[in-house]
Amino acid sequence: MSSGRLATIPFFKEPGIDLTPYETRCHWRRFDENEVLVDYDDISTDVYFLATGEVRILNRTQSGKEVILGEMRGGAFFGELSAIDGVGRSANVTALTRGEVCVVPATVFRQITFASEAIADRLFRLLAKRVRELNTRLMEHALLDLRHRLYSELLRLSVPRAGHDGERVVTPPPYHHVLAARIGCRREQVTREFTVMAGEGLIDRTRGALVLRRPDLLEARVAEALREDG
Repeated sequence: MSSGRLATIPFFKEPGIDLTPYETRCHWRRFDENEVLVDYDDISTDVYFLATGEVRILNRTQSGKEVILGEMRGGAFFGELSAIDGVGRSANVTALTRGEVCVVPATVFRQITFASEAIADRLFRLLAKRVRELNTRLMEHALLDLRHRLYSELLRLSVPRAGHDGERVVTPPPYHHVLAARIGCRREQVTREFTVMAGEGLIDRTRGALVLRRPDLLEARVAEALREDG
């Protein structure tokens, strides 16, 4: 099988086909911090595979307000929707750091996917995962107030804290304006909620991390709010 650079991309690992014929039809390029890789309504249909670096995915409401959908790091990819249906870009992707990306033309992406059962299965599973995640966030925005949306977002961003059973951490600690853009509110509202949470002993800021002291309580509050609104 291929031993070229395409084979180093996790999505193309062990595809069951030879990737060599596709190598010269793709190109690698470096990007800088704050560079826009894809913008709203761009007519390009390439798929971007991140080798290194981190990017942020943004969507825009009809009123022009931007909402952060999430971040992606090395190993992830974006742009597959336009490659599949040929419709203009639905989001903005901006680099948070310097990095390198492999740009795969839509025709190549489709040919590899149709030629490899393993890759087609990965694509189906990834798309299903993204739809489920978006459905969850849509439900939260429809049913929860900003306090409980904030709880949910912090839980989603956090990982278990090593050596502290039952606690979780968000590393690095998130900026308030970024959290506000994630959950659809103002920075000042997030700041007020953080003050309340700190007063309740639910969060604590340490060097390089935001600690969730009682993630179990946050989860219970979100579940209760969803039951009340349901």
